[in-house]
Amino acid sequence: MSKTNPGRFFEDYRLGEVIRHAVPRTVSGGERALYHALYPARGALHSSDDFARACGLPQSPVDDLIAFHVVFGKSVPDISLNAVANLGYAQGRWLAPVWPGDTLRAQSEVIGLKENSNRRSGVVWVRTTGVNQHGGTVLDYVRWVMVRKRDAAAPAPESVIPRLAPAVEAADLVIPVGLDFSDYDFALAGEPHRLADYAVGEVIDHVDAVTVEEAEHMLATRLWQNTAKVHFDATAREDGRRLIYGGHVISLARALSFNGLANAQMMVALNAGAHANPCFAGDTVRAWSEVLDKAETPAPGIGALRLRLVATTGAPAALRGADGRYLPEVLLDLDYWALIPT
Repeated sequence: MSKTNPGRFFEDYRLGEVIRHAVPRTVSGGERALYHALYPARGALHSSDDFARACGLPQSPVDDLIAFHVVFGKSVPDISLNAVANLGYAQGRWLAPVWPGDTLRAQSEVIGLKENSNRRSGVVWVRTTGVNQHGGTVLDYVRWVMVRKRDAAAPAPESVIPRLAPAVEAADLVIPVGLDFSDYDFALAGEPHRLADYAVGEVIDHVDAVTVEEAEHMLATRLWQNTAKVHFDATAREDGRRLIYGGHVISLARALSFNGLANAQMMVALNAGAHANPCFAGDTVRAWSEVLDKAETPAPGIGALRLRLVATTGAPAALRGADGRYLPEVLLDLDYWALIPT
Protein backbone atom coordinates (compact mmCIF):
# COMPACT_ATOMS: atom_id res chain seq x y z
CA MET A 1 0.00 0.00 0.00
CA SER A 2 1.11 3.56 -0.69
CA LYS A 3 2.51 5.52 2.23
CA THR A 4 1.85 8.88 0.59
CA ASN A 5 -1.04 11.14 1.53
CA PRO A 6 -3.33 12.30 -1.30
CA GLY A 7 -5.13 14.71 1.02
CA ARG A 8 -8.75 14.74 2.14
CA PHE A 9 -11.67 15.11 -0.21
CA PHE A 10 -15.07 16.55 0.64
CA GLU A 11 -16.65 13.22 1.55
CA ASP A 12 -13.85 12.53 4.08
CA TYR A 13 -14.96 15.25 6.53
CA ARG A 14 -17.29 14.69 9.47
CA LEU A 15 -19.13 17.38 11.40
CA GLY A 16 -17.56 17.92 14.82
CA GLU A 17 -14.31 16.21 13.88
CA VAL A 18 -11.19 17.76 15.45
CA ILE A 19 -8.04 17.49 13.34
CA ARG A 20 -4.59 18.04 14.88
CA HIS A 21 -2.22 19.42 12.28
CA ALA A 22 1.44 18.58 11.73
CA VAL A 23 4.18 20.01 11.93
CA PRO A 24 4.95 22.45 14.80
CA ARG A 25 6.87 25.52 13.64
CA THR A 26 9.36 27.58 15.66
CA VAL A 27 9.26 31.20 14.48
CA SER A 28 12.44 33.26 14.42
CA GLY A 29 13.69 36.61 13.22
CA GLY A 30 14.20 34.93 9.87
CA GLU A 31 10.47 34.91 9.22
CA ARG A 32 10.34 38.63 9.98
CA ALA A 33 13.19 39.40 7.57
CA LEU A 34 11.62 37.32 4.81
CA TYR A 35 8.20 38.84 5.45
CA HIS A 36 9.61 42.34 5.05
CA ALA A 37 11.44 41.24 1.91
CA LEU A 38 8.29 39.81 0.36
CA TYR A 39 5.88 42.61 1.32
CA PRO A 40 6.36 46.38 1.73
CA ALA A 41 5.68 46.06 5.48
CA ARG A 42 6.90 48.98 7.60
CA GLY A 43 4.81 48.97 10.78
CA ALA A 44 7.02 50.39 13.54
CA LEU A 45 5.79 48.07 16.28
CA HIS A 46 6.76 45.02 14.21
CA SER A 47 10.03 46.52 12.97
CA SER A 48 11.79 47.86 16.07
CA ASP A 49 12.44 46.39 19.50
CA ASP A 50 13.09 49.89 20.83
CA PHE A 51 9.76 51.19 19.51
CA ALA A 52 7.95 48.16 20.93
CA ARG A 53 9.56 48.62 24.35
CA ALA A 54 8.51 52.29 24.34
CA CYS A 55 4.96 50.97 23.83
CA GLY A 56 5.16 48.70 26.86
CA LEU A 57 6.10 45.41 25.21
CA PRO A 58 9.26 43.42 26.05
CA GLN A 59 10.36 43.36 22.40
CA SER A 60 8.92 43.59 18.92
CA PRO A 61 6.45 40.78 18.20
CA VAL A 62 6.46 39.19 14.76
CA ASP A 63 3.92 40.64 12.33
CA ASP A 64 0.37 39.56 13.12
CA LEU A 65 0.00 38.07 9.66
CA ILE A 66 3.10 35.91 10.16
CA ALA A 67 1.19 34.19 12.95
CA PHE A 68 -1.83 33.89 10.65
CA HIS A 69 0.19 32.46 7.75
CA VAL A 70 2.02 29.93 9.92
CA VAL A 71 -1.19 28.67 11.54
CA PHE A 72 -3.00 28.68 8.19
CA GLY A 73 -0.16 26.76 6.55
CA LYS A 74 -0.32 24.05 9.23
CA SER A 75 -3.99 23.46 8.33
CA VAL A 76 -3.58 23.17 4.56
CA PRO A 77 -2.56 19.49 4.23
CA ASP A 78 -5.65 18.42 6.19
CA ILE A 79 -8.18 21.04 5.08
CA SER A 80 -7.39 22.48 1.67
CA LEU A 81 -4.84 20.27 -0.09
CA ASN A 82 -7.52 19.42 -2.67
CA ALA A 83 -9.19 22.80 -2.57
CA VAL A 84 -10.69 24.55 -5.55
CA ALA A 85 -10.46 27.85 -3.66
CA ASN A 86 -10.34 29.30 -0.16
CA LEU A 87 -13.58 31.27 0.11
CA GLY A 88 -13.69 33.36 3.25
CA TYR A 89 -13.01 34.07 6.92
CA ALA A 90 -14.97 35.13 10.02
CA GLN A 91 -14.83 35.42 13.80
CA GLY A 92 -11.05 35.62 14.00
CA ARG A 93 -9.10 37.04 16.95
CA TRP A 94 -5.42 37.46 17.72
CA LEU A 95 -5.30 36.53 21.40
CA ALA A 96 -1.60 36.92 22.22
CA PRO A 97 1.51 38.25 20.46
CA VAL A 98 3.92 35.80 18.86
CA TRP A 99 7.56 36.42 19.79
CA PRO A 100 10.69 35.21 18.01
CA GLY A 101 11.44 31.79 19.47
CA ASP A 102 7.79 30.80 19.95
CA THR A 103 6.68 27.43 18.57
CA LEU A 104 3.24 27.31 16.98
CA ARG A 105 0.99 24.35 16.33
CA ALA A 106 -2.59 24.21 15.09
CA GLN A 107 -5.80 22.21 15.05
CA SER A 108 -9.14 22.61 13.29
CA GLU A 109 -12.70 21.61 14.12
CA VAL A 110 -15.14 20.91 11.28
CA ILE A 111 -18.18 23.11 12.01
CA GLY A 112 -20.04 23.03 8.67
CA LEU A 113 -20.48 21.01 5.46
CA LYS A 114 -22.47 21.60 2.27
CA GLU A 115 -22.21 19.76 -1.04
CA ASN A 116 -22.33 21.93 -4.15
CA SER A 117 -25.12 21.42 -6.68
CA ASN A 118 -22.68 20.05 -9.29
CA ARG A 119 -21.86 17.18 -6.83
CA ARG A 120 -18.19 17.48 -7.84
CA SER A 121 -17.20 19.52 -4.78
CA GLY A 122 -18.45 20.90 -1.49
CA VAL A 123 -17.78 23.60 1.06
CA VAL A 124 -16.13 22.79 4.39
CA TRP A 125 -16.22 25.23 7.34
CA VAL A 126 -13.55 24.88 10.03
CA ARG A 127 -12.50 26.75 13.15
CA THR A 128 -8.70 26.75 13.24
CA THR A 129 -6.78 27.46 16.45
CA GLY A 130 -3.08 28.30 16.79
CA VAL A 131 -1.35 27.47 20.08
CA ASN A 132 2.14 28.34 21.35
CA GLN A 133 4.60 26.17 23.27
CA HIS A 134 3.03 27.18 26.58
CA GLY A 135 -0.39 25.94 25.51
CA GLY A 136 -1.69 29.49 25.11
CA THR A 137 -3.97 30.26 22.16
CA VAL A 138 -2.45 32.97 19.99
CA LEU A 139 -5.07 33.00 17.20
CA ASP A 140 -8.33 31.42 16.18
CA TYR A 141 -10.59 31.99 13.20
CA VAL A 142 -13.24 30.39 11.02
CA ARG A 143 -12.65 29.81 7.33
CA TRP A 144 -14.52 27.99 4.61
CA VAL A 145 -13.05 26.33 1.59
CA MET A 146 -14.38 24.61 -1.53
CA VAL A 147 -12.96 21.08 -1.70
CA ARG A 148 -13.13 18.57 -4.55
CA LYS A 149 -14.93 15.25 -4.13
CA ARG A 150 -13.03 12.06 -4.75
CA ASP A 151 -16.16 10.50 -6.25
CA ALA A 152 -19.01 12.64 -7.57
CA ALA A 153 -21.43 9.79 -6.86
CA ALA A 154 -20.45 9.51 -3.20
CA PRO A 155 -23.34 10.36 -0.85
CA ALA A 156 -23.29 13.87 0.57
CA PRO A 157 -23.36 14.54 4.30
CA GLU A 158 -26.30 16.44 5.74
CA SER A 159 -25.86 20.16 5.01
CA VAL A 160 -24.95 22.22 8.07
CA ILE A 161 -24.08 25.88 7.56
CA PRO A 162 -22.74 27.49 10.74
CA ARG A 163 -24.14 30.78 12.00
CA LEU A 164 -21.33 33.30 12.09
CA ALA A 165 -21.38 36.70 13.74
CA PRO A 166 -20.96 39.59 11.26
CA ALA A 167 -18.14 41.07 13.35
CA VAL A 168 -16.18 40.70 16.56
CA GLU A 169 -17.50 43.15 19.14
CA ALA A 170 -15.08 45.89 20.16
CA ALA A 171 -15.49 44.84 23.79
CA ASP A 172 -14.16 41.38 22.88
CA LEU A 173 -10.89 42.62 21.39
CA VAL A 174 -7.84 41.34 23.27
CA ILE A 175 -5.14 43.96 23.94
CA PRO A 176 -1.63 42.55 24.47
CA VAL A 177 -0.55 42.70 28.10
CA GLY A 178 1.43 45.87 28.79
CA LEU A 179 0.66 47.61 25.50
CA ASP A 180 0.53 51.37 26.13
CA PHE A 181 0.33 54.12 23.49
CA SER A 182 0.38 57.00 25.99
CA ASP A 183 3.84 58.16 24.85
CA TYR A 184 3.53 56.97 21.25
CA ASP A 185 6.15 58.48 18.92
CA PHE A 186 4.24 59.53 15.78
CA ALA A 187 7.39 60.81 14.06
CA LEU A 188 9.12 57.44 14.31
CA ALA A 189 5.94 55.63 13.30
CA GLY A 190 5.78 57.60 10.06
CA GLU A 191 2.44 59.47 10.18
CA PRO A 192 0.65 61.87 12.57
CA HIS A 193 -2.86 60.37 12.32
CA ARG A 194 -4.58 59.06 15.45
CA LEU A 195 -8.03 57.58 16.15
CA ALA A 196 -9.75 60.96 16.26
CA ASP A 197 -8.44 61.83 12.79
CA TYR A 198 -10.47 59.07 11.11
CA ALA A 199 -14.18 59.29 10.36
CA VAL A 200 -16.60 56.40 9.87
CA GLY A 201 -17.29 56.15 6.14
CA GLU A 202 -13.96 57.68 5.17
CA VAL A 203 -12.24 56.01 2.20
CA ILE A 204 -8.44 56.00 1.98
CA ASP A 205 -6.66 55.37 -1.29
CA HIS A 206 -3.30 53.82 -0.37
CA VAL A 207 -1.88 55.04 -3.71
CA ASP A 208 0.99 52.57 -4.12
CA ALA A 209 0.89 49.29 -6.04
CA VAL A 210 2.80 46.01 -6.29
CA THR A 211 2.98 43.73 -9.32
CA VAL A 212 2.78 40.10 -8.22
CA GLU A 213 5.71 37.99 -9.36
CA GLU A 214 5.52 34.22 -9.73
CA ALA A 215 8.83 33.68 -7.92
CA GLU A 216 7.85 35.80 -4.90
CA HIS A 217 4.50 34.05 -4.58
CA MET A 218 6.13 30.62 -4.78
CA LEU A 219 8.72 31.59 -2.16
CA ALA A 220 6.07 33.01 0.17
CA THR A 221 3.78 30.01 -0.14
CA ARG A 222 6.66 27.65 0.62
CA LEU A 223 7.74 29.87 3.54
CA TRP A 224 4.34 29.36 5.18
CA GLN A 225 4.47 25.61 4.33
CA ASN A 226 1.23 25.93 2.38
CA THR A 227 1.05 22.81 0.21
CA ALA A 228 -2.25 23.43 -1.62
CA LYS A 229 -1.87 22.00 -5.12
CA VAL A 230 -3.51 24.95 -6.90
CA HIS A 231 -0.62 27.20 -5.82
CA PHE A 232 2.14 25.00 -7.25
CA ASP A 233 0.83 22.56 -9.83
CA ALA A 234 -0.21 24.21 -13.11
CA THR A 235 -2.22 21.09 -14.01
CA ALA A 236 -4.40 21.41 -10.88
CA ARG A 237 -6.59 24.03 -12.60
CA GLU A 238 -8.38 23.70 -15.92
CA ASP A 239 -6.91 27.01 -17.12
CA GLY A 240 -3.36 25.77 -16.43
CA ARG A 241 -2.53 28.75 -14.18
CA ARG A 242 -1.15 28.68 -10.66
CA LEU A 243 -3.46 30.47 -8.24
CA ILE A 244 -1.79 33.03 -5.98
CA TYR A 245 -2.28 32.14 -2.30
CA GLY A 246 -4.98 34.44 -0.92
CA GLY A 247 -2.91 35.17 2.17
CA HIS A 248 -0.20 36.58 -0.10
CA VAL A 249 -2.76 39.11 -1.35
CA ILE A 250 -3.81 39.89 2.25
CA SER A 251 -0.24 40.66 3.25
CA LEU A 252 0.39 42.77 0.15
CA ALA A 253 -2.74 44.83 0.77
CA ARG A 254 -2.09 45.21 4.50
CA ALA A 255 1.48 46.37 3.80
CA LEU A 256 0.29 48.83 1.15
CA SER A 257 -2.16 50.28 3.69
CA PHE A 258 0.78 51.74 5.63
CA ASN A 259 0.36 54.80 3.39
CA GLY A 260 -2.57 56.36 5.24
CA LEU A 261 -2.80 53.87 8.12
CA ALA A 262 0.79 53.72 9.43
CA ASN A 263 -0.44 53.92 13.02
CA ALA A 264 -2.93 51.05 12.73
CA GLN A 265 -0.24 48.97 14.37
CA MET A 266 -1.75 45.63 15.33
CA MET A 267 -4.45 43.47 13.82
CA VAL A 268 -6.58 42.11 16.67
CA ALA A 269 -9.67 40.70 14.93
CA LEU A 270 -10.68 39.32 11.55
CA ASN A 271 -14.40 40.04 11.20
CA ALA A 272 -15.00 38.80 7.68
CA GLY A 273 -13.14 38.23 4.49
CA ALA A 274 -13.66 37.07 0.93
CA HIS A 275 -11.27 36.26 -1.87
CA ALA A 276 -13.58 37.81 -4.43
CA ASN A 277 -11.65 36.89 -7.59
CA PRO A 278 -8.47 34.93 -8.29
CA CYS A 279 -5.07 36.59 -8.43
CA PHE A 280 -2.37 35.47 -10.84
CA ALA A 281 1.26 36.37 -11.47
CA GLY A 282 1.50 39.58 -13.45
CA ASP A 283 -1.47 41.23 -11.73
CA THR A 284 -0.73 44.66 -10.24
CA VAL A 285 -2.34 44.92 -6.80
CA ARG A 286 -3.56 48.20 -5.36
CA ALA A 287 -5.36 48.75 -2.07
CA TRP A 288 -7.90 51.05 -0.46
CA SER A 289 -9.57 51.09 2.94
CA GLU A 290 -12.91 52.23 4.33
CA VAL A 291 -13.35 53.11 8.00
CA LEU A 292 -16.30 51.03 9.24
CA ASP A 293 -16.25 51.79 12.97
CA LYS A 294 -14.21 53.30 15.79
CA ALA A 295 -13.94 52.33 19.46
CA GLU A 296 -12.15 53.22 22.65
CA THR A 297 -10.42 50.47 24.64
CA PRO A 298 -9.59 50.29 28.35
CA ALA A 299 -5.86 50.17 27.55
CA PRO A 300 -3.90 53.42 28.00
CA GLY A 301 -3.85 55.55 24.85
CA ILE A 302 -5.20 52.76 22.67
CA GLY A 303 -8.20 52.88 20.37
CA ALA A 304 -9.49 50.50 17.71
CA LEU A 305 -10.37 51.07 14.08
CA ARG A 306 -12.62 48.68 12.19
CA LEU A 307 -11.44 48.75 8.59
CA ARG A 308 -12.49 47.30 5.27
CA LEU A 309 -9.33 46.55 3.29
CA VAL A 310 -9.83 45.97 -0.43
CA ALA A 311 -7.18 44.65 -2.80
CA THR A 312 -7.90 45.35 -6.43
CA THR A 313 -6.35 45.58 -9.85
CA GLY A 314 -8.74 48.44 -10.60
CA ALA A 315 -9.69 51.85 -9.24
CA PRO A 316 -10.05 52.80 -5.57
CA ALA A 317 -13.48 52.74 -3.89
CA ALA A 318 -14.98 50.49 -6.60
CA LEU A 319 -16.25 47.28 -5.01
CA ARG A 320 -19.50 45.93 -6.46
CA GLY A 321 -21.44 46.27 -9.67
CA ALA A 322 -25.11 47.16 -10.11
CA ASP A 323 -25.97 43.47 -9.64
CA GLY A 324 -24.43 43.50 -6.15
CA ARG A 325 -21.60 41.18 -7.14
CA TYR A 326 -17.94 41.96 -6.69
CA LEU A 327 -16.39 43.68 -9.66
CA PRO A 328 -14.04 41.35 -11.58
CA GLU A 329 -11.00 43.44 -10.63
CA VAL A 330 -11.60 43.07 -6.88
CA LEU A 331 -9.33 40.41 -5.38
CA LEU A 332 -9.93 40.74 -1.64
CA ASP A 333 -12.52 42.24 0.69
CA LEU A 334 -11.27 42.02 4.29
CA ASP A 335 -12.96 43.40 7.41
CA TYR A 336 -10.68 43.67 10.47
CA TRP A 337 -10.00 45.57 13.71
CA ALA A 338 -6.64 47.26 14.32
CA LEU A 339 -5.20 49.03 17.35
CA ILE A 340 -4.25 52.71 16.94
CA PRO A 341 -3.25 55.56 19.29
CA THR A 342 -6.08 57.74 20.58
